[in-house]
Amino acid sequence: MRFEKGHKAATRRHIVDVASKCVRRDGISAAGIGGIMGEAGLTKGAFSPHFESKDALVREALASALADQQHRLDEDQRNGLDLEGAIRRYLNRAHLEDPAGGCPSAALLPEISRQPLSTRQDYEKGLLSFVSTLAALLPDAGSAASGRRATAIFGLMVGTLQFARAVPDAARAEQILEGGVEAALQLARA
Repeated sequence: MRFEKGHKAATRRHIVDVASKCVRRDGISAAGIGGIMGEAGLTKGAFSPHFESKDALVREALASALADQQHRLDEDQRNGLDLEGAIRRYLNRAHLEDPAGGCPSAALLPEISRQPLSTRQDYEKGLLSFVSTLAALLPDAGSAASGRRATAIFGLMVGTLQFARAVPDAARAEQILEGGVEAALQLARA
């Protein structure tokens, strides 16, 4: 069977997109190759022509999720979204209820820390890019302090989202999210 030009690249992109959602939803350890490929509508045997290992797929899936997150923040910034808007876009009910489509940090940090060095280095690059964009939204953008504060603000946002996802009471989760917004804004003004 002959495929159209670009089919292999499109299939690989599709597998990465599906894997990105699966690992954020289920976790890196729980997302198996068979399940990912099944969700992609492919057989497990179709995996090896595209990736040398699960680690390679995870690295690409994580990089894809980080790039998507960065792209959304860049778009929001171009459309005039300020820091409070960025924080509220992150700490909201829709993001809370969509780990598969949301921030890879909030979904995967404990597992990322256990990944091979190359995956952690790729994660760090994506993290630094995102934090740099957040820092540009701070009142003292460009200063060394703004980078440190943006890192702290993002850490607070990630932790807030994780806490809110962990509680079963929807009203309590909303309170946690709003408390995180208030704390992040206070930190931004510090």
